Order: sequence, then C-alpha cells, then structure tokens
Amino acid sequence: MKRVLALIGSPRNLGNCELMVKEISRQIPEEHELRLLRLSDFDLRPCRGCYACLFRDQGCVIDDDLSLVLDEILAADAYIAAAPAYFLGPSSVLKRLLDRALAFYAHGEQLWGRPAVALAVAGIRDREGYTQLGVESFLKLLLADLKDSRVIYGALPGEIFYGEENKAVAAELGAALFGARRHSTAPACPVCGGSTFRFLGGDRVRCMLCSNPGSVSLRDAEPHFEVGEGAHEMFTSMEAVVTHREWLKGMKERFLRERKQLKEITTGYLEGGTRVTP
Repeated sequence: MKRVLALIGSPRNLGNCELMVKEISRQIPEEHELRLLRLSDFDLRPCRGCYACLFRDQGCVIDDDLSLVLDEILAADAYIAAAPAYFLGPSSVLKRLLDRALAFYAHGEQLWGRPAVALAVAGIRDREGYTQLGVESFLKLLLADLKDSRVIYGALPGEIFYGEENKAVAAELGAALFGARRHSTAPACPVCGGSTFRFLGGDRVRCMLCSNPGSVSLRDAEPHFEVGEGAHEMFTSMEAVVTHREWLKGMKERFLRERKQLKEITTGYLEGGTRVTP
C-alpha cells in the first residue's frame, strides 16, 4: 500500500489546509495510507549554518525533532504539502524545515523524484502573494516531482467547501499525484515549470522557482518565456543534486584555505552597534 505524507503548514486543527488534504486523499485512485504531519507540532529550531550535517553520519547536531520529521519524509511514497497565506506568504514553519534541508542531502538519491502536489490556501481572493511559490519551492527542494500546484480561497475553517469548486480541484490534485502531470496552458518556465517570474528590465526575466535567467516575448498576445539551465543547478536533475552537495562540502575546504583572509575582514566589524539579547 502506498504511503502519502501530508506536510501541513497550518497550526489549525481541522483548518482549511487539513480539510483540503483529506479531500485530496479521498480522490486518490490508488489505495493508500494518509499520514498527517502538522509541522507546528514539532520542535524545529532554526538552522545554525554550521554545515556539520554534511559530514556527520548522525545528521544535524541540533537536538530537536528534525530526525522524526525526516524519518516520515523518507518513509513516504508521495507528498501533499499545504500551507496558509500569512501576510502574502506561506506560514514560516515551512521555511524553517526547508532551512534545515542540508541534512537531507545524505538521502538525496532516496528522496529523488517522489510525486507531490502543492496547495496554498488564502483567506482573501487574489491575496495569496508568493504563498504558492513558497510551497512549490519547498517540494522542489525536497527533490520531489511536482505534479500539480493550486491556490484556493477560504478564511473560516470549512469555508472552502461552501461550493463544489474546491472539491473539483481536490479531485484533480488527487488524480495527478500518482497519475499524469496536469497540463497547464499558462506560460511557464521551460526548465522547472514555475509560473512566477521577476522582471529585470527590457525582455530579461528570472524564474523565481529555479532562479534561472531568461527572456520574455509576446507570441499571439501571450507571454513566452525562454529560460535555460545555469551552471549551478540545485534540483533540476539528480546529477545537479549531487554536484550541489559536493559544492557544499567543498565550502569547508575553502574556508580552511581562506580563513586567515576572512578573519581579517570579519574582525574589522567586532565593534559597532548594541546587541539586543533576551
């Protein structure tokens, strides 16, 4: 039996994220077990940026619940990630886990390519901001195969099902998870499929999901994006994942080579400012 892990970024029990996840599960044709992991239930502390997890068999040095969450992620066959929009962005607990994702690199080959769908829930129509992008980025950097991604609207718990529209969305997400990727006619990045771009002036753009640069032009009154892979990809292929992992490990050797020069720079900023402490 397949195991589907729902990574829920909302702290609300029976909130709209949880309700939609369960409705998606009901629409998955394959027999499966749905496991609900509400990220706010776990002690996930901020990353220290020490890189120790890249060199330790035991993983991260921080004594919190990361290993419990990672075990669930590794045991799953597919993911549903859902997060509410808080002030035009996804709830911060999603990013807190993603900031610790260096510890996932030891399992890159195992994690690679698991199917996933993304869901953003906003209380005000058209005020989701970058929430959808945040959930998509979360799944891409978990090395998942993102099959579909949607935004739905509803503020009060249960409001998303006042009509049938969102149940139809859930059916499409459920069908896509272990099935064919949903085909979208909307303009998208040809490298990663992302639909969010930064406009840099003239015809220059940058995809905000894979961060690759490119250009935009109009064809039959529709925007068309030309984007190519860059020299340092992070999730576009398993080869890119391994290369990035080795680059990260190489930072330790580079630091040892350059630490004298780096120390001369940083010690020049020992003074200045008053540190605020608890």
